Amino acid sequence: MWKGQDIILFQEDLQKKTKGSISEKSFYSYFKNTPEKLPRVDILNMLSHYCGYINWNDFKTKNSKKTTLTKKKYPKKGSSLILISTILITSAYLLIPREHTFRFCFIDQDRNQPIDKTPIDITILNHEQSHFYTKSDSSGCFNWKTKDDFIHFVIKSPYHKTDTIFRTAASLSIENIQVRTDDYTLMLYYYANGKVEDWKNRKRELSKMIADDAIIFQVLPAGLGIEIYSKSELIKKLTTPTKSLKDIEIIESKRSNGQIVKLKFSSKL
Repeated sequence: MWKGQDIILFQEDLQKKTKGSISEKSFYSYFKNTPEKLPRVDILNMLSHYCGYINWNDFKTKNSKKTTLTKKKYPKKGSSLILISTILITSAYLLIPREHTFRFCFIDQDRNQPIDKTPIDITILNHEQSHFYTKSDSSGCFNWKTKDDFIHFVIKSPYHKTDTIFRTAASLSIENIQVRTDDYTLMLYYYANGKVEDWKNRKRELSKMIADDAIIFQVLPAGLGIEIYSKSELIKKLTTPTKSLKDIEIIESKRSNGQIVKLKFSSKL
């Protein structure tokens, strides 16, 4: 039942919670085997305290009823106490904080390529007292080890939409996350820095992404209906850094053979 990493984690957590420790010999004598005798009372007191009891006597008193139906299986004297100590050891094992490793890689939703040129800013929200800040690495990924059975974080990038991510340890520990491009800030950057070639590249990228016969329409606010766009009209809208570009939200998109064939979006007035 006990593995090497379990023992290390348990020793660290035991030291933190009880200011005490258990020798490696005791682990082999009482934890990794079925014990034939009780551990020393100081070990029992320490384990009881770790499991939320005052001491060994407190644990024994509150759990003695659980052994009533199983006493006949242990004819030797003191067998009920051994059973109780086994319950205590098992409880301690179940309380060990397990460390989970999450790995996320960020993919540009438009290009379907890793975001590896500009680091993603990541704010880990798991900690109650203070947040932890980190960035994606040169491959567009980041790793996070935690004893929590979940991860909760916010991602920010100069040229992508801010998003909040929540995953549990039961989900995949390695995941690619699609991140939406923020066309407004991207085009402002191209215009402000005179990056004409980048601006032209962006237009070419959009032209490849969108099918020539794509169905494109904007849902107007306040029930005003819809507005139909051609491919060229949409590309012009997405490559001109007006305020309306900043407020665009994609409602629905459908792809076929790697191209957008249907797009529904809204824009605040």
